[in-house]
This record gives sequence, structure tokens and C-alpha cells, in this order.
Amino acid sequence: MVLRLISLLGLVGLCFVAWLGSEDRRQVPWKMISWGIGLQLVLGLFIFLFPLTREIVVWVSGILNALIDASEEGARFLFGPILVPVLGEQVGPDGAGRWIARALTPPFTPVPGDRLGTANLNLGYILAFRALPQVIFFAAIFSLLYNLGIIQPVVQAFARFFRWTMNISGAEALSGGANIFVGIESAIAIKPFLERMTRSELCAILASMFGSIASTVLGLYAGYLRGTFPAIAGHLMSASILTIPAAFVMAKILVPEKSEPETLGKVPEIVFEDEDRKSPMDSLILGALDGVKMAVGIAAALIAILGLIALLNLIFAQLASLSTSEFFLWQSIGRIFSVITLQNIMGALFLPLTFLTGVSLDWSELWISSQLIGRRLLETAIPPYIDLATLSAEGVLSDRALVIISYVLCGFAHIPSVGIFVGGLAGIVPSRSKDISDLGWKALWAGTLATLMTGCIAGIYFYEGTAVLGR
Repeated sequence: MVLRLISLLGLVGLCFVAWLGSEDRRQVPWKMISWGIGLQLVLGLFIFLFPLTREIVVWVSGILNALIDASEEGARFLFGPILVPVLGEQVGPDGAGRWIARALTPPFTPVPGDRLGTANLNLGYILAFRALPQVIFFAAIFSLLYNLGIIQPVVQAFARFFRWTMNISGAEALSGGANIFVGIESAIAIKPFLERMTRSELCAILASMFGSIASTVLGLYAGYLRGTFPAIAGHLMSASILTIPAAFVMAKILVPEKSEPETLGKVPEIVFEDEDRKSPMDSLILGALDGVKMAVGIAAALIAILGLIALLNLIFAQLASLSTSEFFLWQSIGRIFSVITLQNIMGALFLPLTFLTGVSLDWSELWISSQLIGRRLLETAIPPYIDLATLSAEGVLSDRALVIISYVLCGFAHIPSVGIFVGGLAGIVPSRSKDISDLGWKALWAGTLATLMTGCIAGIYFYEGTAVLGR
């Protein structure tokens, strides 16, 4: 009960943090804040507490898990069953080979750290062979669904819902609805209005991009946690929906609206131009090729970012070695750097914000949670999700922490995305490139606070039990 109260108060606390960085602290969008938080609370109530809608989340997870399984068929054909094993099946010698191995060799006794089990060969989850093919497959599937006109009505429905509940402009609502399914591509749907948008609208659009995830990478994130959180795919989709109103709230607090938007009171139609029409097979292949570019970009970013972080941590470690020096000054410097890593720095910076989500009152669990959430800012969400799955499987983190952190990490609110979103949006509307560049970091901050607010919603409604996790 105490943790739920902290999560509830955290909604107010995060809004206060955003207000401290507002461009005009005298202009507080109270109506937007109340409607945005109220919308999140209602949606969270349906997602977590209503049996029917909770079953729908599990059902959606089942569909998305089936897509993830299907994506591995193509990867398994390319890389083989050892690198891409079938979930639950044995890998290694079978039939007579297994009998001979058992007859001629002593029984295998596993020790901690072994990846060779008593029943199969386990090379672990290799991201390049398991996760990146899922990005390609999901990009192809959603390109096909868009070509068939299945995505557009859903986006339009979400846009009307957001506009009606929060009284935002139609272009903002349409972009927010599209962000549930795509990334920077959502700006194309509102391209005719971008040049005349207010600064507040541009900030809100960027914030919704940072705060949500594209469905093309949903399978990538869900793949890590399926073992301990079977319903994770449906909850990641729910988190993307919940974060859109939170992103609008945070963006409007940071950059208050001071003029009337052009599309206020109406939602533009998604125009599907005839010259852009392709055959379904063309859309599938072109979507897959776009997925290849995305997968290569993810791999390149991870290699560069994680390598740079390792290099900086190595420098910190060298400074920490000064603690063995004979000089007192060097010893003092060494003792200071003995506890300094980029992960610890990010954990310390995000500790107050993580506490506001109500993730835990246990110091150890709170610190680990803060590290995982803080690391996303530099490392993207992929390494934290991988470590979250490991820590959860080992019993280091509680189910409550697993759910809340999963919701908070569900977003593109990290520095590597700044170039993608800011550069991509500026490329679509070059005349507003200066405004977009100026708003980029504010929007990143708004998206970060929005994902933390979504974590608060999960903390308010989470209860101990297996129904939410889908086990």
C-alpha cells in the first residue's frame, strides 16, 4: 500500500520536476495535466485490474509472441538451430548419438556459469542472431499491414481519442497515435502542417517519439523477457499507449502553448497517395529492407556506445588504481574513483526519479532499478532489458520491480535517438530546423519523464500475483 501511494504521489512529483524546467513557469497547463493523468489512470485501471481487458493484454501478447516465433524461422534457416534454437526443444546430439554419449561418458554435472546443460547445448541469447532478425521481420509485417490499410484506421481511432480527451491539436493527436506503431515515420502523416506548427506542438511531437517505441522493435524488447514475463509483449504495447498522454503532459509543461494551433479541434486524415501504392509483396520486401537498415543501425550504435562506455570505465578503473599509491593525494583520488563507473553515475542521477515510481523500499533493489533505468539514457534500452531479464530470472528483482522497470524502459528516450528524431524531423521540414534543434533536448527530457510517469501507473495498479505477468 505504501509503494502504491508513492507511485501515486510520483505522478505529481514528476510533473513538478518538469515544471522546474518550464520555459514559462507562470503558465501551467492545469487542464492538460488533469486530463492527461486522468486518462492514464483510467487506461491503467483497464490494463491491470479489469479481468476482461487484462485477458486482452495476454491475448495480444500471444499474437505478438507468435510473430516473434515466426520471425525466428527465417533466422533459424540462415543461422541454424544451435544459434537460433526452437523454444523448449533440445539442441545437440539426438537419438543414437545421445544414447552413445550417455553410455560412454560420465554424467554431466553443471556448475554455476555453465552454458552446457544436462539436456542440451545452450549458447545463450545471442543478440545478433536472435533479436536483430526480429526487427527485420516486424518491419516487414507492419509495412505490409500499412499497405493493406489495416494500420491507418487504428491510428486514426487513437488520434481522435487523444484529441477528444486532452483537447490537443489534431496534428499532435495523429502523430501520437502513429507513434504507437512507427517512429520518425509518424511525422510523415502530418507533413503538410509541420511548417506552421507552434513550438509547443513540435516539442510534443518529438516527446511522443522519444517516449514510445515503434512496433518494429517491440519484438526485440519482448524477446528478452518472455521467459520470466510471458505477457511482456502485450504490456509493452500498453506502455506505448500509456506514454503518449504522458509525453503530451510533460511537453506542454516544459513548453507551454502560447498560440492557437492550426489543427485545433480536428484530426487530419491520413493521405495514402496513389503514387506511393505498392503491391503487398513489394511492401513486404521493402519493409524488410528498411528493417535491415534499422538492424544494422542498432548493431552499429551498440558497438560504438558500449565500446565508448567500456573505455570510459577503463579510465575510471585506472584512476581507481591510484589508491595503492604512496602519496595521500593520489590515494584519495583512487578511493573516489573506486566506486565511479558510468553505470553508477547514471544510477545516482536517476535515483530520486526511480524512487518516485514506487518500485521498491529496499535499498538494494531500488539502486539496481535506478541503474537499469538510468543506463538507458546512454546505452539505449537494449542492454538494460537484457540485464533486467537476467536479474529477474535469478530472483534478484521482485515481480513489482520487473513490471515497473519494463514499463519505464519502454521508450526511445536515450541520447542515440536525438540525432535520429531531431535530424529526421528537421529533414522533413528544413524551414523549422532551428526550432526543432532547440527543442530536441527538451523533448528528450519530456520523453524520459513520460516513461517514468508510465512506470508510476504500473506501480499504482500492480498487485502481487501471476495474472499480470501472464504466467
